[in-house]
Amino acid sequence: MRTTFSTVPLAGFPFPRSEYERRQQNVLEAVESAKLDAIVVTAHGHLRYLTGYDGSGGYFAPFPLILAPGRAPTYVVRKFDEQAVRAYGCIDQIDTYVEQSDFAKACADVIRRQGLQSKRIGFELGCSNLAPADVSALQAQVPDLKMADVSRLVSSVAAVKSDLELEVMRDAMRMTDAAVRAFQSSLREGVTELEMVGTMAAAVEAVTGKANGEIGMSQPNILFGERTKLPHGYPMQHPIKKNEPAFLEVGASKHGYFAGLVRCAVLGRHPEAESLHSLAEEVIEAVVASIRPGITAGAVDAAGREVLKRSGRHGVFRQRTGYQTGINWTERGDLSLEPNAHDILKPSMTLHMPNILCSENGYLFGTGAHVLVTESGAEILSHVPSSLYRA
Repeated sequence: MRTTFSTVPLAGFPFPRSEYERRQQNVLEAVESAKLDAIVVTAHGHLRYLTGYDGSGGYFAPFPLILAPGRAPTYVVRKFDEQAVRAYGCIDQIDTYVEQSDFAKACADVIRRQGLQSKRIGFELGCSNLAPADVSALQAQVPDLKMADVSRLVSSVAAVKSDLELEVMRDAMRMTDAAVRAFQSSLREGVTELEMVGTMAAAVEAVTGKANGEIGMSQPNILFGERTKLPHGYPMQHPIKKNEPAFLEVGASKHGYFAGLVRCAVLGRHPEAESLHSLAEEVIEAVVASIRPGITAGAVDAAGREVLKRSGRHGVFRQRTGYQTGINWTERGDLSLEPNAHDILKPSMTLHMPNILCSENGYLFGTGAHVLVTESGAEILSHVPSSLYRA
């Protein structure tokens, strides 16, 4: 089902249309460099990056954005969600389907209409929101289609931020800093994790002057005492006691751009956590010092691991060093600072590096940095020191 009526002026998208057109053109240039004829984008973070619409309706079935050189960008979405896609996105050409079973045919119709049915097209096979059953159904509709995995293509383009994006990232970090400062200043014996969440949310709202769907704070990982042993734990009505550690990872966002940060504290004294934090500070200092244009993601990761190796504390680090940030900071396929990664760092990339270490008794504790890659090195975006906060 094909419709072309004008966008209903209900919401709009956060950046000028020209910014989205620039992004789409950069993706198309990457498509041509990969010797592909088109790309079918389905990851929600990538859809938001390229169109303004966050793809949220695509839980039902994929909402593919089809980009091909010389052809108008085309969205294939569920009929029920069409007005939301038009209100929040910048794509004029929209084809629709009704039932989940109609998705493959609707997508295939666009592919045939654009003369791509026997061409080589990139699909985000390693990202979320595209199930193997969706791929099989589409292949059955267009049997001569040649599929290639381009899970990292849009991420590689989105990793380098425009000036508009960097402005939004800085705004998001100001909100994150406000949340962290509220956490630090409110840490006292008896306060609960959930009470602290409320305090932090109020601090973020005070910075923004309003709270809406485009500006806010993610659910923080905030844990006190023995509960700091839980990775990605949810806050509860759990109070902190004297001489206990407090762990915080939080990210505020603007227009879907998240600026995350890890900061920890001790109420009184806790030698085990304090020792762990001291090591994490050394790691972060080495990692940030290594960042510059032209270095590989693997080399940055290695700089931190070298500090850990020299410390002789084997097994305290159980994750990657960091990852690119921006829209949807957890998208599969994003640049990752991990062993032997070959991605090259470029100016205007933003990176989150949470150095969370695990003690022999299981405490998860540490610090981190969120940086902008500059022409000469790295700029730390947060203004909250990475040192241990003692209350």
